[in-house]
Amino acid sequence: MNTQNKSQIETIQSGSSLKPYQKIHELTGEVVNRYKYLEGHPRQYRFDAKEGVFNINGNEKLGRTLTFQPIAWRIFTDNILNMGTKNWAEIFFIDEKNCVSAVLFHGYSVDNIFRLIEPLYYDDLTLADVVITAVAEKKENNKIQPKGVYYIANFTYKMADVEKTKELKQFAQEVKVFRQETLTDIANIKTAMNYYNPFANPVDEPVLLAAG
Repeated sequence: MNTQNKSQIETIQSGSSLKPYQKIHELTGEVVNRYKYLEGHPRQYRFDAKEGVFNINGNEKLGRTLTFQPIAWRIFTDNILNMGTKNWAEIFFIDEKNCVSAVLFHGYSVDNIFRLIEPLYYDDLTLADVVITAVAEKKENNKIQPKGVYYIANFTYKMADVEKTKELKQFAQEVKVFRQETLTDIANIKTAMNYYNPFANPVDEPVLLAAG
């Protein structure tokens, strides 16, 4: 970092208050988000219910567990991804590389998420207040021959760090969190938080968020 940029950054830091999720870009001196997000195109994590593993973009396998702290979500019914009409849970989170990411669950896994939401609700908490671990659980269908084997996701949680939670909540409230690929104008949304629906805000023009 040259002397000019260092001086510029010090001036910005002293003259303005950065939001918790912002930082000064060392090369440009600009205020940017700590979390990388191309609006409407979060990093895609997937749960393979046939194999019982999580992966990134269908390629990089992660194993049978995935741990994350939700920043936004919606539970809805829709016909998306050429899979017919199903119950879905779409959860957004920040991954280990500080990327805004999304993961989808459907079927019985969605029922298990509701079982997680209920006790949190009665404790005046939401999914955004906890760190969730999703685990692939093997199931068998013995009504068919040969028997069918599939996996559903079970969820457990622990309380998240309070200060980190405040930062993530502010970030999620001030950016437009959604996934373009799963967006339709006919989705029946049962519950949602910090989810941005462009169809409900047609006057807004998409923009790219600065990240560093």
